[in-house]
Amino acid sequence: MNAALFPDVIVNGETIPAASIAAEAQNHSAPKDKPGIAWRKAAQALAIRALLLQEARARGLEPDPEEMAPGRVETEDEALIRALLDQALTIAPVTDADVDAEWARDPERYRSAPLWDVSHILCACDPRDAGQTEMAGTRAKAILARLDGSAKGFAAAARESDCGSKASGGHLGQLGPGDTVPEFEAALRALTEGGMTPAPVLSRHGWHIIRLNASAPGQVLPFGTVRPKIAQALEKAAWTRASRDFVETLAKAAQIAGASLDPI
Repeated sequence: MNAALFPDVIVNGETIPAASIAAEAQNHSAPKDKPGIAWRKAAQALAIRALLLQEARARGLEPDPEEMAPGRVETEDEALIRALLDQALTIAPVTDADVDAEWARDPERYRSAPLWDVSHILCACDPRDAGQTEMAGTRAKAILARLDGSAKGFAAAARESDCGSKASGGHLGQLGPGDTVPEFEAALRALTEGGMTPAPVLSRHGWHIIRLNASAPGQVLPFGTVRPKIAQALEKAAWTRASRDFVETLAKAAQIAGASLDPI
């Protein structure tokens, strides 16, 4: 490991070793060809954690771990940081006027989920098997070529599908967000009503030829329905801003080497 490129981080004299940063880096996303971004994110996260723990101990706080979910209890460090933020942050309560203004800014953002009426043809394979995937892909392309963009023969072609829906012409019924695997849904969202995928789409189940028979966009929800959601979002945003400002205050008074707290 190049110490110049991947140094230890030192926060107010406390050393965070490069090995700890390397382990943390696995929890941060970065382009495959730019591993340094994940490293910088990890170094920043651990530097902030160190700052908060140092401040909590300086204030004489004691950890009191809470159960976060069934079988999931806070670590002592997590409990200390929570106690510190509870003590240090003052969040102004969200008012009715705040919620009204946020709603009025763009009511179109608050919609029910869309519905899609979908048919598909599946050429099943295990994507981890290159040979199997190639053969299934060739088969899917041949079916798609016969269809030539026309929906007229879709139900007949669906008899060759490896999905149980072949008994109903490939019809899957009405689907909403999250009802299918991500690759399928991403392709579905790109289709216009009556459209068909121009090329087979690979998912964990195999190759799909997808047709969007009809769609119903989500409806704008009544204010009374979304009001609690808006209030919760405003509270979360206020807490995020306050915690960021608090960390910036700690950082200005700290001596930090090997990491930057600037946005990455």
